[in-house]
Amino acid sequence: MNTSDNKSFTSDPDDILDIVVKPRSFSLPPAQTVSREPVVPFTLPPALRAISAAAQEGGWQVSPTADGVIDASAAAPDSWAGYEPPTVAEAGERAEDEPHWFGLMVREVVETVGLAVIIFLIIRIGIQNYRIEGQSMEPNFHDGEYLIVNKLAYRLGEYERGDVIVFKYPNDPSKDYIKRIIGLPGDTVEIRGGQLFVNNTQIEEPYLHMPNTRDEAPSVVEAGHLYVMGDNRPASSDTRSWGQLGQNFVIGQAWLAIWPFDSAGLVKHQPIEVNAVMAHGP
Repeated sequence: MNTSDNKSFTSDPDDILDIVVKPRSFSLPPAQTVSREPVVPFTLPPALRAISAAAQEGGWQVSPTADGVIDASAAAPDSWAGYEPPTVAEAGERAEDEPHWFGLMVREVVETVGLAVIIFLIIRIGIQNYRIEGQSMEPNFHDGEYLIVNKLAYRLGEYERGDVIVFKYPNDPSKDYIKRIIGLPGDTVEIRGGQLFVNNTQIEEPYLHMPNTRDEAPSVVEAGHLYVMGDNRPASSDTRSWGQLGQNFVIGQAWLAIWPFDSAGLVKHQPIEVNAVMAHGP
């Protein structure tokens, strides 16, 4: 190793600068130029100019658009007279008028609840459930059995002998009874020798019932009334004890048995066939 060279290198600070700092020169690249073709204004072809002129005469306005598509407006030029675009404040007011999502949600909830209430009221007006208490309708209906009553049956239809109905007890309207229609207005009902007679004709009752235990004198059913009895004749409080039933007390017709499940199903209304008579009322 040459020590003299090392000594001279370390003692001259300019040599260090020569090694570390080497200034470089640079120049900017030449600027690029872009040539553009001259913009040619859009003009309608002669055929379209003729169509445009004819359209304007007929109340149409045809004008070229930026993308070269013909913009035709069916409104007459005069219909735009006096039109002013909305201001910023008016545009803001219109934006505020737009329904908010919360308002839409509240409206949906209100509409849903309202629809549910309407459906409930319709069902409540048309049908109602009842629980039987007592044995007056055995063996066809039992204590603790649940029924659904059709409350529109006699608003839309007529009473028939043999129908099972639910009604308010005339002597205490807070209580509801269930019985079978035996006689309609104008009928003469009688129990003779334990047998049922309607219009002087012995009736073969097609439904199960407990036999009558006492006779009843002939009774003519008044207008607007019904003659009703329970199927369990010895244990029933009915027309025989408290009189004829006014039709204004009738709630509806027994329609569907829903409990217990083993006896669930449509209630059978087996008609009683009798000789017709001139009715004294509905």
